[in-house]
Parts: sequence; C-alpha cells; structure tokens
Amino acid sequence: MVQAWYMDESADDPRLPHRSEPGRVLDADKYENDPELEKIRRERSYSWMDIITICRDKLPDYEEKIKVFYQEHLHLDEEIRYILEGSGYFDVRDREDQWIRISMEKGDMITLPAGIYHRFTLDEKNYVKAMRLFVGEPVWTAYNRPADHFPAREQYVRFLAQTA
Repeated sequence: MVQAWYMDESADDPRLPHRSEPGRVLDADKYENDPELEKIRRERSYSWMDIITICRDKLPDYEEKIKVFYQEHLHLDEEIRYILEGSGYFDVRDREDQWIRISMEKGDMITLPAGIYHRFTLDEKNYVKAMRLFVGEPVWTAYNRPADHFPAREQYVRFLAQTA
C-alpha cells in the first residue's frame, strides 16, 4: 500500500519516517464521526455524501454496473472516493495515453480531477464499500471516450500541458 504523510521539521536521520504529529490519517472504521474526514469535507466543500457497496449481493444490476464502471469515461466534476472496506482499482490515463493502475484499499481516499479519463474495477475479492463525496448535488453522468469537446476535458488537458 502506498502511504504518504506530512513530515516533521526534524533534522534527525533522513531515513526515519519523520511523521508529523498528529498525522492526517483517516480512520475508515470511524468514518461516521472522524474529525479528520470532517475537516477534509469542510476544506473541500464536500457537502453531499453517500455509501456504495459494490458486490454481487448488494448492488442491483451488478454485472451491468461492473461493465459500466470499467468503460473508459470522464466526469465534468471531481470524483472523490473513500474506501471503507474491501479493495479495487482505479485506472487513469497518463500524458502519453497509457493506463496507470491505482490500487485502493480500506482507508484510502482518491480525488480524480474533472476531465480525466478513468475507469474502475474490483480486484479478485469482488467487494468494496466506498463513500462518494460531492460538492453540491451529485451528478452521476459519465461521458464515455471520446469526450474531448467538454470544457472540463479541455481544462484538464491544458493543466497537463502546463506541468510537462
């Protein structure tokens, strides 16, 4: 699992972890009243949330939804997911249009920018429970590739060009 944290200002051995105290760590077991999650929601204006469980027993039209999630698409708004249980993969396109696979597991949060082509799939465990966060009312529309004419995509491509 990839881990990242705020570093302390210590001049000690650089091979040490140098975790800032207290670290900004989310607790997926206590998501209902996690002060760090509340802080993130406030700072980013994530005013709406729900929980989705993706597995054969819980998700209506499971087989069709899995195919839809794995179809390459983009959204006009950020896509924010916080994994509460289970695991899966987000695939995103790099600058050269190659796939990068991001493994997500319990406790991980990801924010995909508006306009990025991506897809999602479960891993071999076939189970994930995730919190979906939105700024304002959720917009569920996915635009399958090609969708390069949307302003969100054009803005994302300009951002990539500036960081090259």
